[in-house]
Amino acid sequence: MRKRHAIGCDQEEGDKLKQTLRLIKRDRLLLFMLLPGILYFLVFKYAPMYGVVIAFQRYNLYKGIFHSEWVGLKYFIEFFQGPDAWRLIRNTLLLNVYQLLFAFPAPILLALAFNELRKAWFKKISQTISFLPHFISTVVIAGLVVNFLSPSTGLANKLLGLFGVSPISFMMMPDYFRTIFISMGIWKSVGWGTIIYLAAMAGINPELYEAASIDGASKLKKVWYVTLPGIMPVIIILFILQLGDILSVGAESIILLYNPVTYETADVLSTYVYRRGLISGEFSFAAAVDLFNSVVGLILVFAANKISKKATETSIW
Repeated sequence: MRKRHAIGCDQEEGDKLKQTLRLIKRDRLLLFMLLPGILYFLVFKYAPMYGVVIAFQRYNLYKGIFHSEWVGLKYFIEFFQGPDAWRLIRNTLLLNVYQLLFAFPAPILLALAFNELRKAWFKKISQTISFLPHFISTVVIAGLVVNFLSPSTGLANKLLGLFGVSPISFMMMPDYFRTIFISMGIWKSVGWGTIIYLAAMAGINPELYEAASIDGASKLKKVWYVTLPGIMPVIIILFILQLGDILSVGAESIILLYNPVTYETADVLSTYVYRRGLISGEFSFAAAVDLFNSVVGLILVFAANKISKKATETSIW
């Protein structure tokens, strides 16, 4: 009996293997098109993971990873006992909380506004204008912001001057940095972010809107009871992904905007890793801080995904 069962299992596995091979042969062109993406992740995402061991070593550039001295958690302890740790974590969390509060809903609101436009030509022009900043380099966007806020020639101060307000050095004042950073991020990405939400709205059954109209629902109620529930799975998934990057604020933008005067509110974990690792050459210390950053992000993604799955039955996996 056991022998027959084993033969049956082997035959079933053989059939599954043959079916898999048939599917691979049938879809070989599509799989070939996936190859560049797979190679990208293998070479630039997975292969470098081995390098995280230097966070537990006193890494020596000449000795290499295999011969550097092992120091365990020394650099993790050094970071948390240092004077900068909690300031960096606080700044990183605050910037991400502000992004979740202001930057994350911005493309949703803009997509809802675009969805209500009835003039096709006006809708296309509005979308094009909102998309344009996404295709401009971050360096150029940051340069525009710095020039716009310049105390001598900036448009912002010239407008304030019309009301008798003295020039303000926005870029030299820590209290203004978070507002400037979040505003610049919204300006650059809000238009591009609407694409996913508009695509989700296009998949909503038009009969739902017709039924709502028959029931006498206003436009606002249609948005609240039809459109938002229709795109809620997309919103939840993007929110979970956003939580995964909660400790990885866009370091490029911050580096282009901040200066030593604004470190109090502008310096975050990513910029600290950049200065200690690439500029100061403290590779092991920087790797330890970056590993802490990544582990916290991973935990947040798993936690948010589990909570979302239980609460809304929508999750990434």
